[in-house]
Amino acid sequence: KGIVITHGTDTLEETAYLLQAVLAPLKPVVLTCAMRPSTALVPDGPQNLVDAMRVACEPGAHGVVAVCAGQVHAARLAQKVHTYRTDAFSSGDAGPLGVVEAGQLTMWQPWPAEATPAPALLQRLLAAEVWPRVEWITSHAGADGLLVRALLAQSREAGMPPLRGLVVAGTGNGTIHQDLEAALTQAEADGVVVWRTSRCAQGRVLASEQARLPVAPEQLPPAKARLALQLQLLQAS
Repeated sequence: KGIVITHGTDTLEETAYLLQAVLAPLKPVVLTCAMRPSTALVPDGPQNLVDAMRVACEPGAHGVVAVCAGQVHAARLAQKVHTYRTDAFSSGDAGPLGVVEAGQLTMWQPWPAEATPAPALLQRLLAAEVWPRVEWITSHAGADGLLVRALLAQSREAGMPPLRGLVVAGTGNGTIHQDLEAALTQAEADGVVVWRTSRCAQGRVLASEQARLPVAPEQLPPAKARLALQLQLLQAS
């Protein structure tokens, strides 16, 4: 009926996004985790696993989701937002798809929209020795273009993988320090694809006349935007 995958919490959201983007499964693929070790007085892993199996057996369920602390999160929206609490994951403003309470699943939103699987892209992923190099940098007070220029210089060295993309997490509404933006403009001139996101955990990057760099598709946070750009570059290669 479905598949349950146990996964570490730190990069679970990236794996979930990648699986949904490439496989778009017609059956449920449920990722679950534990914030406490099995040696803890009250471990959370066993209950998360039971809840994940309950979700995987739900008739009509499909797509990749994450189940943690009784909440069901869509792969595109799931994000780890706390360092140690058992309810470490959030779906931001949209909220979870549903909850599992006392073994019963209550859905508040539809399952992830059905999409067309991408077998050709999957084959390219499996065959590629190295994925396109995409780095993630952050804008902050006093940010300059030193890191960007260093990455560009390194990618020109013999034997180094070329820099193909950059995801920049801006402050607030995706704002980028002018010195950093100048370096990113140079990167674009060198053929590097640059996407803009926000370092904020919630909210969308709204259109702005002052902002020149494009916003990452689907309003993705930086970690998922990096994966999405890698997939786009791999598909175009």
